[in-house]
Amino acid sequence: MRARDLAVGYRTVSVDSDALEAARLMAEHGLPGLLVLDERGEPKAILPASQMVKLLVPSYVVDDPTLAAVVDEKHADRLCQALAGRRVGDCLSGGAEPPPIADPDDTALEVAALMARVRSPLVAVAERVRVGRERRTTRLLGVITASHLLHELLGVTGPSTTG
Repeated sequence: MRARDLAVGYRTVSVDSDALEAARLMAEHGLPGLLVLDERGEPKAILPASQMVKLLVPSYVVDDPTLAAVVDEKHADRLCQALAGRRVGDCLSGGAEPPPIADPDDTALEVAALMARVRSPLVAVAERVRVGRERRTTRLLGVITASHLLHELLGVTGPSTTG
């Protein structure tokens, strides 16, 4: 099984997308993260849902988790306001790594190894294509999520022997 066969269409956002809308997209579709595209439509970063949650929690609570118990529900309900007026690019950690990108011909094991090495909930599948004589660009074919990869790998191994 090759990466091109495992890749599926996936919701993406741009660095200029509204952060609150991106958080809603993750929540409504149960996504582990979003693939962030740059101005040219090329994969730029992975924005994990956990990073969005971290942005909602005030830094003083992250520094001292015991303070979370004293924040009343009225204030907790306003946590999402932390994303208001922000762009997705603002939510990427300062040194956001480029997203893991698998070649369309990579095997399922190569994709799994890449995912494990970079600890990413998803891997973009893209191919480099020539644009003109000098320039190359990346054409996104789809995304492979960790859960989809597990599903496919478990399907290949056959029925469970436990139980």
